[in-house]
Order: sequence, then C-alpha cells, then structure tokens
Amino acid sequence: MGDKLVYSFGAGVREGEAAMKTLLGGKGANLAEMSNLGLPVPAGFTITTEVCNAYYKLGRVYPEGLEAQVNAALEKLEASAGKTFGDPANPLLVSVRSGARASMPGMMDTVLNLGLNDATAAGLAALSGDGRFAYDSYRRFIQMYSDVVLGVKHEAFESILGAVKDENEYKTDTDLSADDWKGVIAEYKRAVLEETGAPFPEDVRAQLWGAIGAVFASWMNDRAITYRQMYNIPESWGTAVNVQAMVFGNMGETSATGVAFTRNPSTGEKRFYGEYLINAQGEDVVAGIRTPKPITRASREEQRETGQSLEEALPEVYAQLVAMFEKLERHYRDVQDIEFTVERGVLHMLQTRNAKRTAPAAIRIAVDMVGEGLITKEEAIARVDAESLDQILHPVIAPGYKRDILCTGLPASPGAAVGRVVFSAEEAVSQAQRGIAVILVRDETSPKDIHGMKVSKAIVTARGGQTSHAAVVARGMGLPCVCGVTSLRLDEHNGTFSALGRVVKEGDTITVDGAAGQVLLGAADLEQPKLTAEFNTLMGWADEVRTLKVRANADEPKDARQARYLGAEGIGLCRTEHMFFDPTRTPAMVEMILADKDDTPARVAALAKLLPMQREDFAALFDIMGALPVTIRLLDPPLHEFLPRSEADLKDVAAATGVSAAELLKRADELHELNPMLGFRGCRLAIAFPEIYEMQARAIFEAALDVKKLTGAAPTPEIMIPFVLARRELEIIRASVERVAAAVFAEVGDRVDYLVGTMIELPRAALRAADIAEAAEFFSFGTNDLTQTTLGLSRDDAGRFLEAYVKAGIFERDPFVSIDQSGVGELVRLAAERGRAARPGIKLGICGEHGGDPDSVRFCAEAGLDYVSCSPFRVPIARLAAAQAALAGAKSVT
Repeated sequence: MGDKLVYSFGAGVREGEAAMKTLLGGKGANLAEMSNLGLPVPAGFTITTEVCNAYYKLGRVYPEGLEAQVNAALEKLEASAGKTFGDPANPLLVSVRSGARASMPGMMDTVLNLGLNDATAAGLAALSGDGRFAYDSYRRFIQMYSDVVLGVKHEAFESILGAVKDENEYKTDTDLSADDWKGVIAEYKRAVLEETGAPFPEDVRAQLWGAIGAVFASWMNDRAITYRQMYNIPESWGTAVNVQAMVFGNMGETSATGVAFTRNPSTGEKRFYGEYLINAQGEDVVAGIRTPKPITRASREEQRETGQSLEEALPEVYAQLVAMFEKLERHYRDVQDIEFTVERGVLHMLQTRNAKRTAPAAIRIAVDMVGEGLITKEEAIARVDAESLDQILHPVIAPGYKRDILCTGLPASPGAAVGRVVFSAEEAVSQAQRGIAVILVRDETSPKDIHGMKVSKAIVTARGGQTSHAAVVARGMGLPCVCGVTSLRLDEHNGTFSALGRVVKEGDTITVDGAAGQVLLGAADLEQPKLTAEFNTLMGWADEVRTLKVRANADEPKDARQARYLGAEGIGLCRTEHMFFDPTRTPAMVEMILADKDDTPARVAALAKLLPMQREDFAALFDIMGALPVTIRLLDPPLHEFLPRSEADLKDVAAATGVSAAELLKRADELHELNPMLGFRGCRLAIAFPEIYEMQARAIFEAALDVKKLTGAAPTPEIMIPFVLARRELEIIRASVERVAAAVFAEVGDRVDYLVGTMIELPRAALRAADIAEAAEFFSFGTNDLTQTTLGLSRDDAGRFLEAYVKAGIFERDPFVSIDQSGVGELVRLAAERGRAARPGIKLGICGEHGGDPDSVRFCAEAGLDYVSCSPFRVPIARLAAAQAALAGAKSVT
C-alpha cells in the first residue's frame, strides 16, 4: 500500500485519471477524468481501494494516517465550495458512495445529504430560502443513513411517511410542506431511538466516518458477494469510497436528476436513452421509487407518456447534456452510462462509466463503432463479453401466437420467458431449487433481491423505469424485464396481483416479453431468435483471427443442425449411449445385456438388431456435417444404466421383451456397482465384450460409405475409445476397429479416411500420454470426468459444498464450470506436451462442458490444443472467446 490514501478531484485539482481505476475504482477514476476534461463535476475526494483491503486485513480498522489525509482533503473541498462542513450558517453537505474497479450497480451502499443535523438543516433552509427543500433533504438523509449505517430497515420510515400522506390525502412526496417534513423527521428520529436505543447522530464528523465504514463494510455484504460470484469479480479488488460535494435536484421545478446512456443499452441503437425526474434526488430514479420520464421528446412520444421530457422541460440543460454525451463517448470510445443533477438550472455531472448492455446491444455497438471509425475490428472483438452471447439465443414469442396481454410497461430488457409468479426473492430461490421456472413480480426491486433475481426467468416491477435497479441488473444478467407497469397492484398478503381488472395468484403462469414491455397470461409459445447481420459480422471478424477450432457436442440431428447454424466446425463429441435410450431400442439393448457373459452368439444376435439403428443415427450426423470431422465416442456407461428400475418401466420392458420383471430386476442387481463411475464402463466393456464396439464400428463405417455414395462427400469419422488408462487397452480395441474397417471397405469396395483416438479422463492416462499416443491419433480431454477423478469430487454431489469452497477461496470458481487450471489444467498441459513429443501430429481437443466456458477456452488456446467442443448453443461463445485468446496471445508476444 502506498503512502497516499486519498486523492482529490474537481475545482482544478488533478490528482487522478481514468487509468487509475485499479486504485481509485471506476467511479473515482472517471470523476477525476471528467474533471480533467473540464466538465462540471462537483469537487470531492476518493479513498483508495488499498484502504479497503487494509481495513479488512487489520480486522476492520483503518490504516494509520487515513484520518489525517481525509481531514486534509475535506479542507480542500471546503475551500473550493466556499462552505464549511458542520457550519450551521453555511453548511457543506456531501455524498458518500462506493466505487469498485468493476461496476456493481446497487450492490454496495450510498449515503446522500450527509452533514445535516438540526442546526445545519435550519441553516440550509435559510441559505436556500426553501424550507421544504431543506427538510426534505434532511428526512432523506435520516432515512438513508439509518438504513445503511445504523441498520434500521427502510420499511419503518416508509410506514411513517405513508401514514402522513394518507392522513393529509397527499398523492406524492412533493405535496408535503416544510412543516410536514419537520413532523416526519421527528417521527423518524423517534423510530431510530426505539430501534437502536441511541439518538440519531448530530455530530457531522461521526456521520462521515460512519458512512465511510458502511461503504467499506458493504463490500462484504451478501448481495455484493453474490454479485461478485456471478460476474467473477475478485474479492481482492476491494472498493474505493468517494466523498463529493452535494448538488441538489430537489430544489424545485428548475432542478432535476437523471440517468442517461449515450446509446440504447438494450438494442444498441445510436440514440440517447435515459430518464429523469423533476424536483428529485438520484436515488429516486435508480431505486425505482418514482417512475421517471424519458429524456428525449422522441422517446416520450413513442412511449405515449404524458408530461414533458427533459428536452422539452429544460431545453438549455438538455442541449448541454447532448454536448457532454458526445464528448464523453468520443473520449472513452465506448457507450457511457451517465448520472447527472440539475440544481436550479445548472447542470452537474456525477458519474460516467462504460455502460452495461445486453449482448445484442454490445454486438451492434461494437460493429457500429468500427464503422464510425471509433474502434478497430480487434477492439470490437475484445469489447463483447463472450459469456454474454448466451443472451442472443434467448427465446422470443412465436410470431403466430395469440397474445392475452395482461398489462404493459416499459421494455427494460429483451427476451421472453415463461414461469410461475412469485412475489419475493426468497420464494424465487425456494421454487427454483425445486426446478420450477419462476418470474419475480415486485413493486420495485432492491439490491437485497439479487439472490432471487439471479434464479428467476424474468422480472416485472410496478414502479421504476428503464434505468431502475431492476432494469440495470436484469440487462446485466440477460433476463427479460418489464418495469413501470403502472396498472399492476400487488397484494402480497393475499398472494395476488391485479392488472386492469384481472387477478393473478402466486403460482399462476405468466409470460414476459421484455422487448415489447408486455406481460401475458399463460404460457406463450417460444422460439429461438434469428441471428442479426451485426452478429454475423462480428463472428466473421472473430473467425479471421482465432486459431482454435470450435466443434459441438451433438448426439442427434437437431443438435447437429443447430451446431452448424451457429458456426461449429465439426462434432467433437457424439455420445452413442444416448442413442440407446430410445424406447424402440430398449428391447434389443435389454436382450444384449441379459445374454450370459459366456454366450457371445446371443449377444451378437441382439447387437445385430441394433446395427441398422446405429447406422441410421451416424448417417444422419454425417449427412449434416458433410466433410467436417465427427468424433464418435463408443459406448461408455455401465450396462445396468440401460435396465429399467421403476415399476412402470419394468412393466413396459417386460411386455416388449417377453422377459419377466423379476428377471430384469435380478440382472440389474447382478450388474449393480457401488461406484459405477469408476466401474465396468468405457473401454472395459470392449475388453470383456469386444462385439459391442465391433457392432458400433461397423455401423460407423457403413454409414460413412452410404453417405459418401449418396452425396459424393466423404465423411470424416473419428472413433474415440473412452476411459482408457493404458496403451495396451487402446491397442487391443484399435486392432478390433481396424479389422472391422478393413472388412467393411472390402465388402463395399470403397473406403473413407478415419482416425482412432482416445478420451483422456483419468490422471493415469494423462501421466502416460506419451505411451498412449503411440496408439492414438488424437486425444480428446474429457474434462468432466478428469475433474472428478483428479479432484476426488463427484459433480452430482459436490454442489452441496462447492459454494463454501469458493467463498473460502479454495477454488476461484466451481471447477465443473471453469477448468481448475492449476490442477486439472496442469494434467492437460502435461498430457499435451508428452503426447506431442511421442506423436508430433497428434490432434488435441477438449470435449467436456468446459469447452463452452470462456476462461477455459482461453486456457485451451494457451495450452496449444487444436479445438474445443461444447454444447451447440455455446458455440458462438467459444468462437468469440477463442478469438479473444488469440488477440491476447498476440499482444503478449509483441
């Protein structure tokens, strides 16, 4: 940690800049940068992220020297503002906000109007000539400070305010007079005393340090931890604290506050997008407390809003804002998310940051900015989060579906989803854990709802706009969201909501169309969206620079077609066992399994019935993939998995096979294993019963030759032997496959090229890779099982404790989601090196679920693999991640 712990900004002071984001956090670095650009930024200072880390390292104690540096920065701020902190005659008020290196909207704490007490509130009223404004600000401060610092829940204050409004028949907060607010303040203070046993603090210095401590403490609150885990933000980054002179948007009809984006963060369209409120403070907009108005006249007209847009209400301010939008976007060369306040007609900039956006918007913006000459193609590739491409495949409502529209609101985040209505984050989590799709319906969401939002399929709120907490977080998560549904009335006590005369109960099914801003009754028909021209352009650029090939895991024709549509360059894993679970094939499979272990003819006869089915399966895949490689894993699971266990299944199979249910159960018990994952499976089946793999090999070669004859294009089969631990296993099975190939080629009078290789999924196989490579033409790392066997974890059971391991820092991420690079990854590197040393031309790939995880894809590129294979819908993610890895590798070399 350096000696300097506090950096000032504004009023001509230039101690920070945008490049100092690691030290000053995103908010602090950008406040300094805007000040340096000459924009109207209220002065302030930033306490560094290093202080946050020291604070926790020292047991929640501030490092030595911090208090003196804060006092010195506060004196600078007083001098620039011409006001004094705590002075009743001319009080300086400040905001205290968090500011991590990565944007975490709403996850940490903020306090506004700090420095108010009975004396300074009276002074502010006299100084401003507006008692209503002063005491409105004071009650806001008490409410926010009590919630954030003192732990008094905001519902207590909402109840007090609601009672006053009901008693006086006030419709909005702006109807309350100065005297009304004084009465509310007295009630607020009484509530604080009752709740905490101590009076609300009047000492402004104590207020300041209480708020600073609360912001640092919020780095480790539950919602911040959850958010960091969702977006892989390291705990070690810490948060900065920004203390800034207050400016006020609640000083009457010429004052306002708002949030704006330089382009639409939902669609990427190049037009200003945002909302504002007259006579309000910033939290009113982002927290969804009031539903704001659009910034532009065009948006207001499109949304059929009454009232005036900012463009109409304060045209001079709007013109200044437009100039600043353009300046900031050119400077940062990215879409900006901006917070601003207008105090009595004077514009102040409170924040700018690179905007969070949906994947469709990110793609469009990146491609457009290349066309505008703002960024290069390489920068465009790097700009789009590979993981976020999952959003582009969000379902949409089928065009022909007849919509039963329940209510409408603002289209806050695109996509469509079907689910059961829940009214609380806790209920969302509870039902999601039972596998039920849920849609969270709330008056408005708060950061405390993050755990429920994470598991929901969509979000609907009665209040709030397109820049509210619900909208921003939903866009970041890729969830459909409709906000500001003004006709929606929640009755959580009775578990219902009503809209336009219709009542929906908790548990009822609804559909959300986030792009149209509609909530529909019932389950709509959904379909996959069509890919945009911008998507194809970006993917084309990515394909030009990546060296890592991307294949797909596909067992059925529909998966193979989807994979090709999304740009897969072959099939990296076809799991043949999935083909045997078809009910029409069960009788033949059961007949094969029931054959006595010494009765090879009976087993061969049963397999002969499966042969034409398998041949048909493989021919369909070969036809779709053309000349692209198709890697087929021969039978892997233990045989007992194919036998029925439930009473209904036993009855059906017994009827189809003529074998009694008792005999089926007896055979299942004979084949039962205590640990089947490490049991009689994979190549071990072929060593004991070679006829199984021989049938599959024949089906592969006959299908390949059939397709070649029919289409003229020769398929490229790659036959993969699973669960190998020794070279001799592979030699025996490979010889068997080659004998079958020779026989089929002789029978047909034609041939196709093929490869025989193995799956590396056991630590011993990785260690003996040089030996095994002498018999293998390719390695495919089966990282699902390799993770289990290396770490000694069952992926079916580890979910019970893996979250605790991640929280404790034992794993950075779930190792079944992102490859354990220091353990499993080390085995992959070692096997790749040893395999290539023994066979220089050996092809290397990965076919576990890690093949679609961007971090794992980058690891595979660094390890020198030839391809990754993933589920079809993650192919675009892998393509982009591979391009980003290539660019990062080229950059590191230069």
